[in-house]
Amino acid sequence: MKCINKECPCPKTECPRQKQCCLCVINHKNTDSMPFCLFPDNGGDKGLENFYRKLKKRFEGPAKDTGIKK
Repeated sequence: MKCINKECPCPKTECPRQKQCCLCVINHKNTDSMPFCLFPDNGGDKGLENFYRKLKKRFEGPAKDTGIKK
């Protein structure tokens, strides 16, 4: 299967899967991490736990003051 993406945004130019989306996605699936193109704001951590944490933060928005003291 040909899966060349000439517009690959991944900054890892030394990666053997560069511009080969099919192989890249398979590799990241096997390592429980997200490809750069799907998770560019990863802060250096492409792990799924970090992805879920950032996703949760994005959808929950900033913490709101409930007036309840802890």
